Amino acid sequence: MLKIFRMLALLTHCNDARKLDQIHAQILTDGCFAIPAISNKLLNSYARFNALRLSQILFHQIKNPLTIHWNSIIKAFSHGPDALQAVKYYNRMASCHSSHPNSITFSSVLVACGRINAGNKCMEIHGSTIRSGFRSDVVVCTNLIWCYAAFGELGSMRKVFDEMTERNLVAWNSLISCYSQMGFHREALMLFDEMKSGGVGFDGFSLVGLLSACADVGALGVGVELHRLGREKGLMDNVYLGNALIDMYAKCGSLDEALLVFNGMKERDIFSWNSIIVGYGVHGFGDRAISLFKKMLPAGVKPDSITFLGLLCGCSHQGLVQNGVDYFETMSSEFGLKPDVKHYGCIVDLYGRAGKLSRALEVIESSPFSDSAVLWRTFLASSRMHKDVRNGEKALEKLKELGALKAGDCILVAGIYGEARDLKGVARMRRMIKYGGLTATPSSSWIEIDGRIRKFVANDASRLDFEEMYCRLQEMVREASVAESEFEQLQVGL
Repeated sequence: MLKIFRMLALLTHCNDARKLDQIHAQILTDGCFAIPAISNKLLNSYARFNALRLSQILFHQIKNPLTIHWNSIIKAFSHGPDALQAVKYYNRMASCHSSHPNSITFSSVLVACGRINAGNKCMEIHGSTIRSGFRSDVVVCTNLIWCYAAFGELGSMRKVFDEMTERNLVAWNSLISCYSQMGFHREALMLFDEMKSGGVGFDGFSLVGLLSACADVGALGVGVELHRLGREKGLMDNVYLGNALIDMYAKCGSLDEALLVFNGMKERDIFSWNSIIVGYGVHGFGDRAISLFKKMLPAGVKPDSITFLGLLCGCSHQGLVQNGVDYFETMSSEFGLKPDVKHYGCIVDLYGRAGKLSRALEVIESSPFSDSAVLWRTFLASSRMHKDVRNGEKALEKLKELGALKAGDCILVAGIYGEARDLKGVARMRRMIKYGGLTATPSSSWIEIDGRIRKFVANDASRLDFEEMYCRLQEMVREASVAESEFEQLQVGL
């Protein structure tokens, strides 16, 4: 018995792959491999070092694998690069009558199904969990929620949650996070109302998911309230919560608040720096983004591709052409980062906004993404900005050639023709939209009314609360007009 405990202790504290090989040899020498606890611990240890092939060999050396062995190999592959293997081992286990799946088995294989987008298999396993008596298992149900969310099964995801007889905070947080990641931000925020009315508590992870929803719909008022709740509960040392707050404030345009959160963080990671740099960059404060970037390096944080997107975006909006070009070159020459289509898009926009359309065109044609609709559409927007008919037509023809033409592209070119008083060109664009089968996605916006989020789509009067939303919109326009009038009077007074 002491020998068994000694081997288990050695495996538990082993932090070196070479030492693990030595322990493995000792286990074989002592004849301990036949002991289920040791063989399973050894299998898990190799998986911990990502030696999945060795874990696989060990598993097949076990004559009659128990449920713990099946669970270990399924879990190892579910988090590894070949998640399909986890599903295959689950299938083999299901056909083996000597072992039966438990909560760990189902949870692990559901993780694999979500990663490989195996929707049909997920539904099959869901049925098996019910037949096996795990309908109300919190861990299994939570993994079912994530699995259904992975391939967009919103109804099934919610059904699993609603049918849970017991819900812990992890289950609530999972549903909030899934809603937010899938773009159903209003549903995520409504779920928090359910939590409050049901007396369910919250933690930092709850707030992170909710703040992500606030960031994407611009719900600043709700975000401020969540920030207050986080402070009251003493959660502000959570780096993930800090990052979510920076992101929310930045996306809502409250850059001063974002900076206050950033400066108050005891610990900052790459996401903290990226959120504040991108926030300033997107809102056109390229100089401030650059200033933060210069502080980032001495802090020992290495920039990534997102960092440079923020810098390039800021340089583009503020007209810092040379700075932008320098950072674009620096990301590969000094940091070994390969620019992707978004970085090239920023450079095209940088030159385009500055009126250097010929240089922007050179960037597109010499880039690895010369057939990217994103770059040509960016170039088209710059052509519209500078009323350049020739380049606008060139971009339109290229988008048509790529099969990526949209109604919005024709509208931009029609605007260029309109500025040039070319009525025939405008009429041609209208015909292209009408008879070319081109459609435009209706614009949508969000309004925050008394702490609740309302979404409306252009020309949609079908909603029951349409009148309320329209009145609020008119009120906002009046407030803006009054503010503008007061500002003009102040200028006259000066």
